[in-house]
Amino acid sequence: MTDAVPRSRGHLNPGAAGVRFDRFHLGPGMQDLVRHVWLVTWELPPGVARAQRVLSYPAVNIVLEPDSVALYGPDSRVDTRELRGTGWAVGILFRPAAGSVLTRTDARELVRRAPDGEPVSDAPARRVSDNLAPGDRTHLVGVLRSWLRPRAELIDERGLALNRVCDSAENDEDIVRVADLAASVGMSVRTLERLTRERLGVSPKWLIECRRMQNAATQLYSGTATELSMLAAELGFVDYAHFSRRYAAILAETPEQTRRAGERSRAR
Repeated sequence: MTDAVPRSRGHLNPGAAGVRFDRFHLGPGMQDLVRHVWLVTWELPPGVARAQRVLSYPAVNIVLEPDSVALYGPDSRVDTRELRGTGWAVGILFRPAAGSVLTRTDARELVRRAPDGEPVSDAPARRVSDNLAPGDRTHLVGVLRSWLRPRAELIDERGLALNRVCDSAENDEDIVRVADLAASVGMSVRTLERLTRERLGVSPKWLIECRRMQNAATQLYSGTATELSMLAAELGFVDYAHFSRRYAAILAETPEQTRRAGERSRAR
């Protein structure tokens, strides 16, 4: 477990004025269950809204807000939410293995429901929500650890295998085909398909596409992207037209629109 501040490619327009993101780990013994915790707080003038765009990782999230606790499955589409006034939310980005120990809802059903969350009504979750102190990191970590530590002990071998699959899909830039992903973790394509659909509700192909789209959106918004046809090639697409179609289908805007949005944000 590293002490470094976690990095995320899921939030596609970080740094909006009046909105603050903080990310942190939950400490030893939690790494197979929780990727990191994020805390967002906002204070916006009357009449001002900030759209937050998120392309989810292949895992479940639990989001705790002042009046609700909800669990969200992976979503292949970008999720946009508007922040207004003053508020906060705490999100727990789980590892892929976590879904089966957090809910009995079929993983494929969670994906079909996205972006609508599943209300979490069990007593421990409600106690966590009632005792959150977003401004006190030490207290927040302690409350979340006391709730989730017993769940971490329930991760099974298939869950650990799923974590390895998703790590490989996310971090190995040379993996552009499902067969490559299966080979990287020593599985047959059929076994890989069964594991990801049963435990995550998504295909292995989407795991690869998630990484490519997160990388593309992050580079385009931050201004670090190369020429667009070169970016498409770097991400493993056969040509820019194919990349642009998939990008627009998932993010509901063209690559050029994302790049211009980033330029406007930096100009403020």
